[in-house]
Amino acid sequence: MAEHPNATIIRRALDGFSSNDTAALEQLVAEDVVWHAIGLAEPIHGKAALRSSMGDVDYEITATTHDVLASDDHAVALTNAKATRGGRTLEYRTAEIFHIRDGKITERWAFSDDTAAIIEFFA
Repeated sequence: MAEHPNATIIRRALDGFSSNDTAALEQLVAEDVVWHAIGLAEPIHGKAALRSSMGDVDYEITATTHDVLASDDHAVALTNAKATRGGRTLEYRTAEIFHIRDGKITERWAFSDDTAAIIEFFA
């Protein structure tokens, strides 16, 4: 059975994120995306704001995709992530939920197995 097209979109987006290929990721994100990130009180609104938030960071995150489940409107990705910053490392797992419309990510929510550790690590 072939993979659902929305699963393929999310795998490409996660690969772009992990390899720091922002151009690949940007092609898959809608202009009016709403991006809910772990540890942020408010979501990031719009592709330009998302781009800006990823531009000047002092950390690196790599993620491996454990699985992607998809339907015509949504995809859920299960990932194992590793963040490095200032000589420290944090490993954690996420479930990321994506709303997809017309082949573009329009909204994203992320949930982790240790939100408190993530907030402390990136503070």
